[in-house]
Amino acid sequence: MLKLPTLLTTANMALVIGLVSQLLFSSRIVLQWIQSERARRVLVPTLFWQISLVSSFLMIIYGLLRHDPVILGAQLISYAIYVRNLQLLGEWGKLPAGFRVAAYALPVALLSWFVAGNRHFSLRAMLGTEIPGGLLVLGTVGQAIFLLRFVYQWIYSERRGESSLPLSFWVISLVGSLLILTYAIMRRDVVLLIGNVFGTVVYARNIVLLRRQGLAPSGSPSEAGPPLER
Repeated sequence: MLKLPTLLTTANMALVIGLVSQLLFSSRIVLQWIQSERARRVLVPTLFWQISLVSSFLMIIYGLLRHDPVILGAQLISYAIYVRNLQLLGEWGKLPAGFRVAAYALPVALLSWFVAGNRHFSLRAMLGTEIPGGLLVLGTVGQAIFLLRFVYQWIYSERRGESSLPLSFWVISLVGSLLILTYAIMRRDVVLLIGNVFGTVVYARNIVLLRRQGLAPSGSPSEAGPPLER
């Protein structure tokens, strides 16, 4: 009798945190979309990466509470990439020292607590998750493709010495988002569903905007378009 309320409380907690995270993720996309539409070209402000970092941290918590290895693994990698993009933009050092320390320490503390185990989430519970194998593969492939966009963007930006989002970034985003959307529907995950429905539309729109700019096919040096606004 004592376990049911605990599970419900944890489930509700996960839902609230996940929805807040997706709201923030959506707000950064809206911000980027509005600025791009006004300029008639793809722009990504610094605030995009700052919101992404906070949203990703919340999604790490969500993945832990859901005992979902697909979400957790993807968000840990994304989190590191968001930090790096802020560093490339020269904005990381401008953030309050306390925020930067917390940004490094909190994920480590959460993972340590996860390994040790508690009543809300634990490594043992995640290893015992009953997600069907085929569904787990689908989600993993979708997240891998979705993460590939930032790995690609990361390498691309490192070579240019500035944070840039090339056309391929949005194409990979669209493909990955569609696969994750399928995973969300089959997993009945409202949080992933909400986040990816909206994101898919924006990714498609950015591809249209970039093609209107007359960018070359993937792999061309002109692919990156204009530098990001700061």
